[in-house]
Amino acid sequence: MVTTIIFVRHAKAKYGEDDRIRPLTEAGLKSREVVVETLKNIHIDRFLSSPYKRSIDTIQTAADYFGMKIETDERFRERKAGTWDDTWLAKRWADFSCAEEGGECLASVQARNIEALKEVLAKYAGETVVIGTHGTALSTMLNYYDKSFGLSDFLRIVGWMPYVVELTFEGDKLVAKKDLAHVATKVE
Repeated sequence: MVTTIIFVRHAKAKYGEDDRIRPLTEAGLKSREVVVETLKNIHIDRFLSSPYKRSIDTIQTAADYFGMKIETDERFRERKAGTWDDTWLAKRWADFSCAEEGGECLASVQARNIEALKEVLAKYAGETVVIGTHGTALSTMLNYYDKSFGLSDFLRIVGWMPYVVELTFEGDKLVAKKDLAHVATKVE
């Protein structure tokens, strides 16, 4: 049985102290239309999301278009960031068990996201599910299914906000990946 998961990495958000409630920028709010345009001719069965405001807000317009509610799952949240230091990005991608002080390692992010995704694949087998997510969370899931997906791939998509990618599964085996849309934004 084929299940389609369409991940939507959030649109451009404002930076702030509380990562969970960061709103979208004006440009981010406008770019949600790309998500609607990308999804409007696809049969969608349900919308799920990280509980973070920017992820929900990015797919809300599309959920409204389809007349559906968004269910949240805490496991799809973004990586907990610790002390910022540019040198940690490469270290984390070289060793998924590595994290800066107060931060979450990529192995932890990957494990909880994959646990949630496998549950979705089992529970909604045969359906098309849209999941609002984050750059690092999505990247660790892509790495799970394709170990060659690494730092350079993450850096390629880090400025794509939103980024819409379709993954096709037979059971819990990934059989196809297709980029559907993205808006290139300047990363600050």
